Amino acid sequence: MESAAVFAGPHATPTHLFLPSRTRSTLLSPLFADNSHFSPPSLKLQKQSLFASSCNDCNLTPVRVASPASNATVELADIDWDNLGFGLNPADYMFIMKCSQDENFSKGKLQRFGNIELSPSAGVLNYGQGLFEGLKAYRKHDGKILLFRPEENALRLRTGAERMCMPSPTVEQFVEAVKVTVLANRRWVPPPGKGSLYIRPLLMGSGAVLGLAPAPEYTFVIYVSPVGNYFKEGLAPINLVVETETHRATPGGTGGVKTIGNYAAVLKAQSIAKAKGYSDVLYLDSIHKRYLEEVSSCNVFVVKGNVISTPAIKGTILPGITRKSIIDVASSQGFQVEERLVTVDELLAADEVFCTGTAVVVSPVGSITYLGKRVSYGSDGVGHVSQQLYSALTSLQMGLTEDKMGWTVELT
Repeated sequence: MESAAVFAGPHATPTHLFLPSRTRSTLLSPLFADNSHFSPPSLKLQKQSLFASSCNDCNLTPVRVASPASNATVELADIDWDNLGFGLNPADYMFIMKCSQDENFSKGKLQRFGNIELSPSAGVLNYGQGLFEGLKAYRKHDGKILLFRPEENALRLRTGAERMCMPSPTVEQFVEAVKVTVLANRRWVPPPGKGSLYIRPLLMGSGAVLGLAPAPEYTFVIYVSPVGNYFKEGLAPINLVVETETHRATPGGTGGVKTIGNYAAVLKAQSIAKAKGYSDVLYLDSIHKRYLEEVSSCNVFVVKGNVISTPAIKGTILPGITRKSIIDVASSQGFQVEERLVTVDELLAADEVFCTGTAVVVSPVGSITYLGKRVSYGSDGVGHVSQQLYSALTSLQMGLTEDKMGWTVELT
């Protein structure tokens, strides 16, 4: 296996990162091509003051978990793990890698989490030339940490980068950078069952450009934050409203890639919906205004009998990794899964509806409001199919069941 020494936190001893490979080589190549571009945390650093200054729910007593790799106790960050919401809790370190236009990413470094400097004329600020990803790390009961399908995020980033005229890290560089960042912040991975470490890779045009053109320089950043449930309801029914006038994406646009501009476009409709008591907004296609697309930041599924239907990926819908995983899990459990055009009428007549995404995993829908008419699903809370698929996927992600799919990557 490949291995590289990284550091788990300010007071930790070096641990090792094991990659799923039958050959041994150093992680410092090609990602960290020389020592000047690899900045491991100092063992003399004191506890992260950046987080402490912004945390109102910190515990005085740190949590400790066993570390099977070193037979030592890992001291976790001093936060209230039992009341962890989905918000930014800055961790210790972030990863940064840069390259020029028409070049390849080759060298990266860890540095303390903090602000980054950009020219006012940066491509990402002026023309929205940027992408982001999202994935999670979970702590198992034996102290080891699991990633879920990071190579899928790497592939999706590369597809988006091609659409946005940006260079991107290779799949290997992306995955190795994620591993290095997670292990450098391992004390921020929540205890088992208390949440997950949300990992946010960013790729942006950081170089200055005035005329409309690709930026001359690009920056790849990874930062992390421990999180709880995305919706405050947790695994409880959410209430959606169907938006008929505002659209998240249009044919030929960028709705099928995870560009930053896709998400700013949903903020107004989402804010109005939340002010009226809805959890989020479900969008329709922009041409016929009758086919389902997706919720603001997650995919949607409709259940009727033993058939589970979800809108097909045709350029306006993001190919979610959780979506892809749920399709495979549902198929393996005997459901008939269809990727096709799904109408509003089918939505309203469904037995059950649920959403999927990295942040929400699986979120059951309790009601849909369309043109002022509210339709509710079930009478006992979470639908049977939603619960079954949620349990199957989260058990796999958290290492509670055998990973027969080969989707998880274990860090030790």
